[in-house]
Amino acid sequence: MIDIKLILTETEKVKAMLAKKGCGADLGKIIELDGKRRELIMKGDELKSERNKASASVPVLKKEGKDVSEIIARTKAIGAEIAELDKSIADTESELNSFVAVLPNLPDDDVVAGGKENNAVVRIWGEKPEFGFKPLDHVALCTRHGLIDYERGTKLSGSGHWIYRGMGARLEWALLNFFVSEHLNDGYEFIMPPLALGYNCGYGSGQFPKFRDEVYWVEDPEATDRTRMKFMLPTAETALVNLYSGELLKESELPKKLFAYTPCFRKEAGSYRSEERGMIRGHQFNKVEMVQITTPEQSKAAFEELVGKACSLVEKLGLHFRLSKLAAGDCSASMARTYDIEVWIPSMGIYKEVSSVSNANDYQARRNGTRYKAADGKNRFVHTLNGSGLATSRVLPAIVEQYQQADGSIIVPEVLRKYVGTDIIK
Repeated sequence: MIDIKLILTETEKVKAMLAKKGCGADLGKIIELDGKRRELIMKGDELKSERNKASASVPVLKKEGKDVSEIIARTKAIGAEIAELDKSIADTESELNSFVAVLPNLPDDDVVAGGKENNAVVRIWGEKPEFGFKPLDHVALCTRHGLIDYERGTKLSGSGHWIYRGMGARLEWALLNFFVSEHLNDGYEFIMPPLALGYNCGYGSGQFPKFRDEVYWVEDPEATDRTRMKFMLPTAETALVNLYSGELLKESELPKKLFAYTPCFRKEAGSYRSEERGMIRGHQFNKVEMVQITTPEQSKAAFEELVGKACSLVEKLGLHFRLSKLAAGDCSASMARTYDIEVWIPSMGIYKEVSSVSNANDYQARRNGTRYKAADGKNRFVHTLNGSGLATSRVLPAIVEQYQQADGSIIVPEVLRKYVGTDIIK
């Protein structure tokens, strides 16, 4: 959530920064509601002061034998006015928060305006594989070797679902084992969170209320509205950035370095474009997610660390990829900056994102109330950062396509062989 003080004191700057994300929000309404809230609070304080003075005079006047019935009646009337004012204040604050809550995060100063067309390639690793034969796509390769059962996945759960089988399941599990091992070696704490989360997690991570229709909701006949229902997590970030919500951490505890393995559930998946065939986009996929919770001073270094870790995983797999810095309009709503690690898919002739590394600054912490006590004794909001490390549903297609051989076999990346149990899939 954007600091409302910033909206009030630097309105034009905030407008300009939001415009970089293509957001033309009506900040005037927010300023108006904040002014109304302040007036109501001031009036309430005046009434409370009047009531306190009147209440204090009652025992004195009684001692003097004077009639206090009018004063008592007035204090009761003031109490009723205060109760009405408190309700008006609560209603105004709720309306104010509803306007602020849907505003996206402000992009960092060095993030350029616009959408995908303004994304910039930061670096490229490795060479595009060259084939002396006509290469197959990952759907054909996975079907040929019985790695993925697309037909029965659709039969069980509909389009956008698949089944890992035999060597395919072993290769998928090998990727997850490799990622987990790498993060443990780097000193990150392994977390396995619940897969069904409360509304507060979606709100605290900045995905709700705007994107609440993009997740799978768990039906609850006793819940009167969605804020009392659970949803299937779309990414482990949604759980991890809320792990310390409402808590006051010690500065000495930061940064906290966490990672989680979870299946992820996305309602928005599923396209009939040729580039979305097979496993490229689905309703359920496996992902290992990294999160850091830091002080503002640690934030920049944490971002560079997460980018480096994500790139290192793809490099160790020997896959050709590029690193791209996203323009403001291509960053997700909650993020101030994002770098994408995009792996080359030969059959498509395009790069596909396998990791997004992002910094939310204090946007998520303001929503979920995660703070720390700084060395100067003041309570400050933490910064939260996340990065896929990695999502497997595009890594596996990249492996089978980039490592395919003329005879149709697939070489297993060296770092995965101890998990898969073979050097080559024939």
